[in-house]
Formats: sequence, C-alpha cells, structure tokens
Amino acid sequence: MDAAMGLMRRMPPKHSETALSALLTLLPHHSSDLLSQVDQPLQFSSFLKEKSQHLQVLCDVDNGKEFILCEYNRDADSYRSPWSNKYHPPLEDGAMPSTELRKLEIEANEVFTIYRDQYYEGGISSVYMWEDDEESFVGCFLIKKDGSKTGHGRRGFLQEGAWDAIHVIEVRLEDEGTASYCLTSTVMLSLTTDNNAAGTFSLSGSIRRQMKMKLSVAEGHLCNMGRMIEEMESKLRNSLDQVYFGKTKEMVCTLRPPSEVVHMKLPDK
Repeated sequence: MDAAMGLMRRMPPKHSETALSALLTLLPHHSSDLLSQVDQPLQFSSFLKEKSQHLQVLCDVDNGKEFILCEYNRDADSYRSPWSNKYHPPLEDGAMPSTELRKLEIEANEVFTIYRDQYYEGGISSVYMWEDDEESFVGCFLIKKDGSKTGHGRRGFLQEGAWDAIHVIEVRLEDEGTASYCLTSTVMLSLTTDNNAAGTFSLSGSIRRQMKMKLSVAEGHLCNMGRMIEEMESKLRNSLDQVYFGKTKEMVCTLRPPSEVVHMKLPDK
C-alpha cells in the first residue's frame, strides 16, 4: 500500500486514472483504501458520454448552473446538486444535509463562487457539506478551472490546461465557543503549450498538504474555513511555482541559455 501511494504521488494527473485502475486490478484487497486516499482530476463530461466514462461535471437543469461530481455528493449512481439540493438522476431516498447545514452549504456556495471568480477568473466551483456525527460535520470545497484555448478561461494561452483544487475540511465543535478544523487540500495541475517559437511543452503534477487549527466560532464557521482555504491555496500556489515552474525554468535555462547570454560568451573575432 505504501508503494502504491508513493507511485500515485509521482504520477502526472492526466495519467492518474489509468494508474489507479491498474493498481485496483493488482491490489483488489486495498481498493477501498486506494479510492478513499487517491484524488482524481475533476474532468469535464457531458450526458452523452459512454457509460464507461465517469461523469464529473453536470448542469443543474432547474437553474442552468454547472456543478462538480465527486464521491462527496454521490449516493448510489446519482449526484446531488449544491444549487437545487436535488439528485441527478432523481433519487427518492438520497442522503441530505440537515436544515441548518444546508443553509451553511448554500451560503458557502455563494461566497465560494465570488472567491473563485476573483482568484481564478472563471471555472466551476461546488461546495458540499454533510454530518459526520452529532458534534462534527465535513465540508468539501471544489474548484475546476479549464485554462485551454477552448475552455472557459478568460486568457486561454494554453493548448491544454487544467487546475483542480480539492479542499476537505473536518469541523468538530469544542467547548467554550471554539471548534477544531482539519483541512486537507490537494491541487492537481497540468498544462501543455504548442507554438512555433517554443515547440511543444508539457508539465503536470500534484501537491497535497494538511492544516489543523482551533478557532473561535464567534464569526461563524464559514469565515474560519474561508481563511484557512485562502491561506492554504496561497501556500500551495507558492509551492507549485517554486517546485514545478522554478525548477523547470532553471533546467531550461541551463540546457538552452538565452541567446543574449550565448552572444556575450562568444570570443571576439
């Protein structure tokens, strides 16, 4: 199991689905652990895809808004929309959050939509919440951004590009108006450029971090969760910038130094 998790941590996100399927075949007795611990990219699909392909993004027909599909809003073969609180396809006895938690879920989706638009300039976001036990609940904050030329990004400099952010936060109520928060965040990045000047370039990877805090609930759970997610995303972006882009730039400049540097080193005739 440790070797399998090590392999998945090093696997490019666009190949993670194939690798996970192979590991499930090789290690069927660890299937539940693998499925619960390995995050998969949040792919886009339509209702007309073949049954063998997992649907990841659907449109809520009641209000025309898209929502992300994952294990956190799934019951049987149906998925609950955070906008209408209905299952697609319809499911009569599907799991639902309590009335109070549903109010918090609605507010979280509205706030997270603004957050996503300001930080990501587009994309799709979904927030799901459910009770863990009498004194705790869990929230899942998802963002899917397609940065390709044909995607819903506003810039579209990439031939292909995707950013998947998955934030799962466990909230446990404590005494004296405080609560313990445990945030586990995963970001998966993949991009491909293709132009005459630089040729074809592909970069992909993922990073996962955890944060625990004990905070006062005077301002509400949503404020506390929002601050933690914002801080975590900032750290993850900096890590990705240093590890992936920084090291890649260093290697490229070492192997193919800029033309002006080469000219400076040429001896005089």
